Amino acid sequence: MTNLQIYNTLTRSKQVFTPIEPGKVRMYVCGMTIYDFCHIGHARMMMAFDIVYRWLKTSGYEVTYVRNITDIDDKIINRAAENGEPISHLTSRFTEYMHEDTRALGILPPDHEPHATDFVPQMLDLIDRLEKNGLAYQSPDGDVNYSVRDFPGYGKLSGKSLDDLRAGERVDVNTGKRDPLDFVLWKSAKPSEPAEVKWPSKWGAGRPGWHIECSAMSCQLLGERFDIHGGGADLQFPHHENEIAQSEGAFKHPFVNYWMHNGFVRVDNEKMSKSLGNFFTIREVLEKYDAEVLRFFIIRSHYRSPLNYSDTHLDDAKAALTRLYTALKDVPPDDMQPDWSEPHAVRFADAMNDDFNTPLAIAVLFELANEINRTKSPRLAAQLKALAGTIGILQRPPKEFLQGAGSGVPSDEAMIAGQIEARTAAKKARNFAEADRIRTELLSKGIVLEDKPGGITEWRRS
Repeated sequence: MTNLQIYNTLTRSKQVFTPIEPGKVRMYVCGMTIYDFCHIGHARMMMAFDIVYRWLKTSGYEVTYVRNITDIDDKIINRAAENGEPISHLTSRFTEYMHEDTRALGILPPDHEPHATDFVPQMLDLIDRLEKNGLAYQSPDGDVNYSVRDFPGYGKLSGKSLDDLRAGERVDVNTGKRDPLDFVLWKSAKPSEPAEVKWPSKWGAGRPGWHIECSAMSCQLLGERFDIHGGGADLQFPHHENEIAQSEGAFKHPFVNYWMHNGFVRVDNEKMSKSLGNFFTIREVLEKYDAEVLRFFIIRSHYRSPLNYSDTHLDDAKAALTRLYTALKDVPPDDMQPDWSEPHAVRFADAMNDDFNTPLAIAVLFELANEINRTKSPRLAAQLKALAGTIGILQRPPKEFLQGAGSGVPSDEAMIAGQIEARTAAKKARNFAEADRIRTELLSKGIVLEDKPGGITEWRRS
């Protein structure tokens, strides 16, 4: 279980993975900006690093996985204003919706899930350090900006040259900046903004820029230098480039050893966008397809490859997953750990150690399923389930999946749990009318809810 190779965006090559501290891995992934339901692009990102997290743990590493939540942002402020609700209510509600989606997809929770608003003091300390190092300045409009041209390494992650970056390509021209390429670290408070997005600072009241949030949270929780930083390909520039500039500019040494980026999602070979009408939330997809089918569909593609979403591909994924479950149907496997000396397991591990090559690993699972269909071997069936478990599939009773669980219709208990979660979120958002509606609807189906101390809700059949 050694010789893991990871494609490092920074070096544009596969490299043997060597953690900073033997046996331990520290990993940070840029998470959600919480103001709406998660879409399949978010599912792709979270699934990619769920696989990385699972395989690192399977390989024997002690992993500290941080995936942040951005809970202060222009889009969040605007959406809360549109809804006429406090920002904290909006972000709490959609954080819970995100957790419901990740649980449905079998995505393991990170070890730490920091909220940006809890780390403003650390952000201010980092900005102060940058200012003292000559890399930050306050403009006449009150904003504090990063001086890009004063950081010699800018562009090393994306491969972009400063001379090729023209004003207006990625930032609005701001006359308060010394250079159009400079980016904001601290946004001066505007009179029209609500009080809950204003923090005191030596530069005046304001709020952090997006890029400084991840530098501060990652360094606080993982240290000034750590092993892996990940996110979607769309974050490579400018977000991750700016993180490097901030963190290395502040601490004057390398920030991250391995940079990983997952590929984009396309829908029927077109870019996914609301304007094209091909934009799907996770919840919309799960109305039609079982969550494990969606998970299987995503991990059948290599995390760095583009993922082409379509109903045809989801139907194919469902049929393929059905074939794997069918192999387990007549030979119920005993739960066991993988036998890594067995030939299929050796090929499976080789695939996963080659930059988390899940398509090749899944091909090995189908080879194993064919052997099970031929031999009806309980030992091989147990091996199939154990190997599949390392990537989060084939862990349900085969009959449950084959007799309709793959149809997209949630089980009775899953439906109740989902309704309870939705009611809890409604209560947190002080939408008591919605909370009462959910209670009444469940009662009409013979489900009685009982609220317990500590915010716990239990249910029983009447």
